[in-house]
Amino acid sequence: MREDEIHNTKLRFGIIGNSLQLNNAVRIAIQVAPTDMSVLISGESGTGKESFSKIIHSVSHRKHGAFIAINCGAIPEGTIDSELFGHEKGSFTGAYESRKGYFESANEGTIFLDEIGEMPISTQARLLRVLEYGEFIKVGSSKVQKTNVRVIGATNVDLLNAIEQKKFREDLYYRLNTVNIQIPPLRDRGDDIERLFKKFASDFSEKYQAQPITLSFEAKQVLLKYRFPGNIRQLKNMVEQMSVLETNREIAAERITAYIPYNNSHLPSTLLKVKATGDEINERDILYKILFDMRQDVSDLKKLVFRLLKDSDQRSEILQSNRHLFATEMEPDEKLPSLIERNDAQIVVSSSIKREAKKNTTEDTEAIQETLNIDITEETNDSLSIVKKERELIITALKRNNLKRKDAAKQLGISERNLYRKIKEYGLEDM
Repeated sequence: MREDEIHNTKLRFGIIGNSLQLNNAVRIAIQVAPTDMSVLISGESGTGKESFSKIIHSVSHRKHGAFIAINCGAIPEGTIDSELFGHEKGSFTGAYESRKGYFESANEGTIFLDEIGEMPISTQARLLRVLEYGEFIKVGSSKVQKTNVRVIGATNVDLLNAIEQKKFREDLYYRLNTVNIQIPPLRDRGDDIERLFKKFASDFSEKYQAQPITLSFEAKQVLLKYRFPGNIRQLKNMVEQMSVLETNREIAAERITAYIPYNNSHLPSTLLKVKATGDEINERDILYKILFDMRQDVSDLKKLVFRLLKDSDQRSEILQSNRHLFATEMEPDEKLPSLIERNDAQIVVSSSIKREAKKNTTEDTEAIQETLNIDITEETNDSLSIVKKERELIITALKRNNLKRKDAAKQLGISERNLYRKIKEYGLEDM
């Protein structure tokens, strides 16, 4: 496919950007459009999935037919069957007359089902029959009707995960996902963020009859580093606010941060999970959470290095000079290196002395420990302190969520399964 065809299509449908992922999504939409294959468009909320459904419809042989876009998450479960497939008079309370559904009205055209992951299971079974046989039955009727409709679905959730949770039919997923188009999130599109900013600034300048806003170099860096959880929709709203409220038309870095709900561009992902759930947990609790995760990472790293050293020719020498790092990883009966270096002092400890030390009294053992200058008390106390703080953090989260473990786990940034394990470990089952 020629690059100019992709470029012209983006101009026609107002798609701004030139990232490889975006261009690839446009290319797939153009290629699949002339067919009648079902398409599933995947991407986060606010990435512009509906624009790609319009590309597919407008380039297809159905372009003269109807195009109906439906948000499945916005229709109540009790009425969605009637909306999609129609109903007969008297089929339910309030059905004073017969009504055509979208699948009947869009015959020979295209239906775009946004947020299809929110569709009820019973409705999914009806949709599967439309995809398989082109048939549907109105609510309250026994007559089978035919329809020739192309179905394009879109989702911002992981449908495979929804299948595991029994919230989405597996057969419908594979029937609908004949072709999958992945729309990249805004944060992965690089310089497209700046291009979109300039386009929105120009649009709102014309709309509000004002000079277009621009960005200082520092403000541009802040914008490019922001993760944009709301994607293009969020950026557009942000630019509109600045276009109306800012008197200085060049936006400085400190001003642009005022329009960012929470500057999460440099924070660890574990902290973001906690912060995203609200501000109920204070900064000290958040810091404890980060320390717990760092402690676990360091522990895992020590285990990995120790396993690698087991088969190394230089194992003895490395362990001798770093005994304090690997003491917790050694088996109880594993021989210590014969040479321990600490503070430029060398102390020779033979294997026989080690075996003899096990037979000594408690006082002798403590004397040997003091001689070797290996203080394990401090490490034990640190460990106990961290365990205590972790227990306190879990108790705090449970209380602030009225003992709802699912909400507490979400607030702590850990899985519900991991929280249950911690509750059992710390004896908190009675809470």
